[in-house]
Amino acid sequence: MKQNTLIRNHDYGSAALSSAIVFIYHAIASSSLLKSCKKETETTTVDPELKELTFGILTTELAEDLESNWNPFLADLSTAIGLPVKPFFATQYSSLIEAMRADVIQLAWFGGKVYIEAAKLADAEAFVSTVSSQGERGYYAHLITHRDHPWLKNAQAENKVQYLLNKENAQNLGFAFNDLNSTSGYLVPMYYIFAENSINPLQHFKKVSFLGSHEATVSAIAEQQVDIATNNSEGLARFQEKFPDKYQDVIIVWTSPMIPSDPIAYDSELPEELKQKIRDFFLTYQDQSVLNNLDWSKFEAATDKDWDPIRELNIGQQILEIQQNQAIAETEKQNILEGLRQQLDQLHTEHPPDSEL
Repeated sequence: MKQNTLIRNHDYGSAALSSAIVFIYHAIASSSLLKSCKKETETTTVDPELKELTFGILTTELAEDLESNWNPFLADLSTAIGLPVKPFFATQYSSLIEAMRADVIQLAWFGGKVYIEAAKLADAEAFVSTVSSQGERGYYAHLITHRDHPWLKNAQAENKVQYLLNKENAQNLGFAFNDLNSTSGYLVPMYYIFAENSINPLQHFKKVSFLGSHEATVSAIAEQQVDIATNNSEGLARFQEKFPDKYQDVIIVWTSPMIPSDPIAYDSELPEELKQKIRDFFLTYQDQSVLNNLDWSKFEAATDKDWDPIRELNIGQQILEIQQNQAIAETEKQNILEGLRQQLDQLHTEHPPDSEL
């Protein structure tokens, strides 16, 4: 059963985030039950006589030329599968999940974290992963700041992240995430920098914001509207190409381990014959002039389990946050932790952890 249980993006207070953590746990804990009744009472099923497909695209950058970049690719996909394919541009991560849940879109380009939510709530099924135009099969999360920011001079004598982890240093600084459903713009830095160091950024920094896109966070840094922000290697490369003068003022102060590349997913309930046509198109597509405009070089076969490392990271972050949360009654806390550990153990059984994400 497709579910519409999503957290909207705003500036969050500590109490709201505590409630969100408990909410996320209960949504995850009930997912197996939700899937067991999948479509038995659902009214938004895929039309068996589908006349066109809609492809969901996250506009993580504030670009006006996305449609011209995507139209040739979607036209080629349309020719290959024998159905018109139109774009659906979403400015929020949650919009893609909602759109697939409601069968407004049947295909989408997701980030890793938003994909695992879409798989759980909207029956999304990954079938290929993207390979960058440089041949990379992954990317990196970053923390960025302005080149001339005073805190950098104060941090010269020590590791810059360690400087930020000191509350006395951080209490006069503003921090910007991208979106709660962003892998590189929230999940990865939240886990590696804050959760593993038992720090709640909402209580640590002067102000924490969610700006909604990678271009928004790097623009805020370049224009000195925020002190530190999250971003990723792909977003910074695009910003550098579009705004080389502004990019000169941006520096990276932290880099994550490699994150698995983005999935392309379709609604799992599409007819098998149509899904096969879609897979064949992606795996054989070779028009480099079209792909280069999308910052890709090709696609590689993938399955849902390829993003289990993101699921493990997501659960691990929740475990650390629950352990540190003093607002949850001890009995409820232990019940939540036990459920999360069982999920993590199950994922480890199916996908033994390694040194990468």
